[in-house]
Amino acid sequence: MNAPNTFASTGMVTVREATLNLLRALGMTTVFGNPGSTELPFLNDWPNDFRYILGLQEGSVVAMADGYARATRRAAFCNLHSAVGLGHALGNIFTAFRNQTPLVITAGQQVRALLPLQPFLGADEAVQFPKPYVKWSCEPARAEDVPAALAHAYYVAMQRPCGPTFLSIPIDDWAAHTHRVVPREVSRDAGPDPAMLDTLALALRAAARPAFVIGPEVDMEEVGDLALALAERARAPVWASPFSCAVSFPEEHPLFAGFLPAAPEPVSATLSGYDLILVLGAPVFTFHVGGECSLFSSTIPIFQITADGNGAASSPAGTSIIASLRLALPALLERVPQTTRPGPDPRLRPTPPPATDPISAEFLMHTLAATRPDGAIIVEEAPSHRPAMQAHLPMPGFGTFYTMASGGLGYSLPASVGVSLAKPDRRVICLIGDGSIMYSVQALWTAAQHQLPLTVVVINNGGYGAMRAFSQVLKVRSPPGIDLPGLDFVKLAAGMGCPGTRITGAQELAEGLQHAFQAPGPVLVEVPVDPAIPKLYDEA
Repeated sequence: MNAPNTFASTGMVTVREATLNLLRALGMTTVFGNPGSTELPFLNDWPNDFRYILGLQEGSVVAMADGYARATRRAAFCNLHSAVGLGHALGNIFTAFRNQTPLVITAGQQVRALLPLQPFLGADEAVQFPKPYVKWSCEPARAEDVPAALAHAYYVAMQRPCGPTFLSIPIDDWAAHTHRVVPREVSRDAGPDPAMLDTLALALRAAARPAFVIGPEVDMEEVGDLALALAERARAPVWASPFSCAVSFPEEHPLFAGFLPAAPEPVSATLSGYDLILVLGAPVFTFHVGGECSLFSSTIPIFQITADGNGAASSPAGTSIIASLRLALPALLERVPQTTRPGPDPRLRPTPPPATDPISAEFLMHTLAATRPDGAIIVEEAPSHRPAMQAHLPMPGFGTFYTMASGGLGYSLPASVGVSLAKPDRRVICLIGDGSIMYSVQALWTAAQHQLPLTVVVINNGGYGAMRAFSQVLKVRSPPGIDLPGLDFVKLAAGMGCPGTRITGAQELAEGLQHAFQAPGPVLVEVPVDPAIPKLYDEA
């Protein structure tokens, strides 16, 4: 007579089975990874209802998951290889932290019994490795605690401000037995202080010349319609916050005033003419160069609403209301009546740039604006060409633009793959510099494997254009390591299964882009542009 199955009779399952069941319940059945030996037990007999997205380098894996999470508005799951894989990924983990992207990142660990012996592929102090750029980090004390720790990581990642979390899992934990973990309802949003909202509403009603500065949290929380209604009710000009990594406001709306530069003096010059400044979903303010921001010592009242308590604590001036915009904006709208003050003058739009050879970045952006398909999503990593993009390629609405908040290169190409996986019914356009693409060019292989509707536009100015510009700002003469000769992006793409073309003449640009936008799968378009050095800020 066979002995009874003790685990079955007590309702216990393997750690792996409990984990897969939890991931199903949490909607995380798309797994981004680059596997190694310490992850193989998790991947054994991979279930048919899960999708495994292979990236060829761990940094790209994290950025793909980041783009996917941002486009789906829910946490994505990453499975990396031990300490070295986590190390490869740290740059884009930092970016995910700055982007406030909810990620649950796991990495394999050696067998528990070997850890005191400093084994091959063992991670010393694995929990500390990704800090401080994860919200929570854990290597469970017992194998049976892995599913509960994963649930913990998910809830923390989804709590505003969202961000990545990390779990180190020894290779032998997957076969251990544990109880199933049932997902719980955990609220994500914090409500605003009503008295502080009353104060803000009174100040806004009394202001003669208020201005709004809106950042990426509005798009992240999908409350763009509420922010738009508030701006229209107040008839206030709206500025995009410096380095906003998402759409701050529809850029063709009459109230949109433009983009704040990331420099103290220009910010002060831009905002000093207003008598109240309301910052929604952004820091006060993100700067890239030093200088004196006289606005902070002025008498102009500054109000901020953000879910980021640390960002509120670091604000140098003003009144900060810590709250989710999803709850704060409806409450504020109830307190702010329609104003009778006149609205601002419409923003002056630049004249269309001429068609010249070599192609200018401005003409490229203008042509992209004219040829992009309806509903297209832009994912950008071309820092030196951002002024041209902001002038000539307006983003029509929320959810149509993504970039990185960290400034670290190597994000946007794999992120565009993640966005395309999340939005397969929309054309995704990755605008990327020739220097930027080389940090994560292997992401083209993943796009080709999944035949994604992705157009990668490589803006080739022959080097690191932003470094050329900052060399002028900082008065650095002839620095080495800035030029990038000898790269052939069409051949690089072909080697990874992605067709490509090079467009050198302005007259062929529109037709070439339209053809690329109609391709059923991914295509790369290399556009050599005039290497003229852009001006990053009006003042520095």
